[in-house]
Amino acid sequence: MNTIPAADPTDTTGPTARRFDAICVIFNPHSTGDAPALAAKLRDQLEEDLPYAPEIRMLPTEHAGHAVDLAKEAASTPNALVVSVSGDGGYNEVINGVMSAESTDTVCAVVPAGNANNHQRTTARQPLAEAVAEGHVRKMDLLHLSTGNGAEAVYAHSYIGFGLTPVVAIDMEKGNKGALKEMVSVVRTFAQFRPFRIQHTDGTRQKIDSLVFANIPQMAKVATLSEAQDRPADGKFEVILFPHAAKWKVLLKAARAATTGLGDQHSVARYEFIALKPMPYQLDGEVRSVPAHTQVRVESAPSALTVIG
Repeated sequence: MNTIPAADPTDTTGPTARRFDAICVIFNPHSTGDAPALAAKLRDQLEEDLPYAPEIRMLPTEHAGHAVDLAKEAASTPNALVVSVSGDGGYNEVINGVMSAESTDTVCAVVPAGNANNHQRTTARQPLAEAVAEGHVRKMDLLHLSTGNGAEAVYAHSYIGFGLTPVVAIDMEKGNKGALKEMVSVVRTFAQFRPFRIQHTDGTRQKIDSLVFANIPQMAKVATLSEAQDRPADGKFEVILFPHAAKWKVLLKAARAATTGLGDQHSVARYEFIALKPMPYQLDGEVRSVPAHTQVRVESAPSALTVIG
C-alpha cells in the first residue's frame, strides 16, 4: 500500500480543470437502497452534459470488499475518475483501492446511496455531474490507521471511532436499518456498554467511553463533533475523547452533539495509544477490531486524495 504522501508545496488549493479519459462508476447492484438507479442516472447525465466523450464504465460489485479491487484496477487507467455510488462504507473501500494503486492522477467522487452519507453531506459543493462537467478538482486529507504488528494499514475519508461508536454500529447491523430500530439498538447497547482501557504514549492508562478521530465535523447524520470550519485539507484531524463517566453524563454529551455541537476540539497530525483489551472500531461506518495489547497509530495523510464534486 502507498506510504503516507507528504503535502505538495506546489499545491495552491485552487481548482484545476480536468477532462477524464475514463469514468468508472462502482456500485452494489443488490443495494438495499437505490444505488443501481442512481448509478444509471449518473451515467445518463454524464453522457448528456459532458462537452467531451470519455469512456464510462459501469462496475457492479459482486461481494463484500470487491469495490477495493475494482477501484484499484480502475486507478490503473491513466486520467481516470472513480465514482462510488454508495454510503460512507462503500466509499471507504473505493479510496483504499485507489490508494493501494500506484496511480498519481486518479480522481475520486461519491454519489450518496447509503444509510450514512456523512462525507458527501459535509464536503460536497455541487451536484456531481455538474462538477465533472466543470472539471474542478481539489486535494483532500485522509486519515491513515496502522497497528503495531502491521496487521492493519488502512485509510479513512471521514472518521475512525473506538469505544461506544462501533459497539452501537455492531448492534445496529444485527437487524434491519430504520429510524425506530436504530433508536432501539442505541438504547439497548448503551445500557449494556462497558468502557475500554487504553494506554497513552506517556505510559498513563485511561478508561474511556469513546475516542473518535474526525476528518469532518459531523457523523451519525446529526452529531456535530467539532466547530472546525476548515475543509479536510489542513493536515490535521480532531480528537474527540470521552473519558469514562456516568451514563447520564454521556447522554448529556450525546444530546449536546446532536443539538449545539461539542464545540472546539483538539487538532493533531498524529495520535498513538495501546489498546489494552480487544477493541472494536469503526472506519467510515465499517466495523473492524484490534486485539489486546496492540499499538494503534492514526496519522493525517495530507492532500492524499484528489476529489471532485
